[in-house]
Amino acid sequence: MIELTLEALKIEAKNFCKFQENVKVPHLYGSTDGKAVGTYIEHEFKKYLSKRYTFQNGNSAKGIDFPDNKILTDIKVTSAKQPQSSCPFKSAREKIYGLGYNLLLFVYEKYDDHATKTASFKFVCCAFIDKDRTADYQTTRQINQILKNDGNMDDLIALFEDRNIPGDEIVYTQLAEEILSNPPKQGYLTISNALQWRLQYGRIVGLEYSIEGIDKII
Repeated sequence: MIELTLEALKIEAKNFCKFQENVKVPHLYGSTDGKAVGTYIEHEFKKYLSKRYTFQNGNSAKGIDFPDNKILTDIKVTSAKQPQSSCPFKSAREKIYGLGYNLLLFVYEKYDDHATKTASFKFVCCAFIDKDRTADYQTTRQINQILKNDGNMDDLIALFEDRNIPGDEIVYTQLAEEILSNPPKQGYLTISNALQWRLQYGRIVGLEYSIEGIDKII
């Protein structure tokens, strides 16, 4: 057994997609429960990894699937029909600076074989998203545009209000001060405000090739 690395995680994600596409799954035949499918694919991927690697396994309390600081990655599995998922809301800062951990995204199409009464999957996208790229696309784009145009704290606070960034005057002031001294990187998720963040991945799925911070594995 060897210790799992980030590089190995990406390689094995690609191998797993090819492997899993040939597996027939009777218990998911006819199911439209996205959560059940997501849990199944996530468990199968970890089982696949555990045959070759040792790794720190996350749980609900730790919040992410691979909490080891060298990997620090959460698995997200979503249907190609509506590629989105949710994640806990910690602070408004996440929308601007990212979630604080990497994402490994599996986007699937599900097929039911009526003859064999089994389900199977095709992966239309698998991508690794660096934690620095997990912020909201439009918010980071507009912030950096403001900075490019010699914007100040008032301009940034006006943007936060306009985009309904969660927070009060104190939060907005702290965020604006941080942005002026440490501009955020361009994010690539669409993050909607809710009791939890809703993450949407259409932009990732639509990327035709890898860019800095985003590896298009498939």
